[in-house]
Amino acid sequence: MATSSISFLLDKELPWENLGDGVYRQVLGHNQDLMLVKFKFAAGSIGALHQHIHSQSAVVMSGRFEVTINGEKKILSAGDGYFVEPGIEHGALCLEEGILIDAFNPTRIDFLRN
Repeated sequence: MATSSISFLLDKELPWENLGDGVYRQVLGHNQDLMLVKFKFAAGSIGALHQHIHSQSAVVMSGRFEVTINGEKKILSAGDGYFVEPGIEHGALCLEEGILIDAFNPTRIDFLRN
């Protein structure tokens, strides 16, 4: 695993990883402390409820999502965001095709093991 990404990351040159069921992931940059990731969702796709050791902050770039954090649900659209503390269960249902940008601390090593 590279300890950090290159300085400039151009969308058209970065690969998308197909996670299945209408969800795609594109790593935008990382080092050992921070990772930025773009997720593309088809309408009806689900980011299943899960938890991890990372702090996570996200912004909705497009579309509409029903986001669940620790049992609380909110409908979010472009410009809205959310924050998840480590160990808190969270997930998202895509209501209208869209994109989420997520930042993680520390970096998600599991996203680099491909």
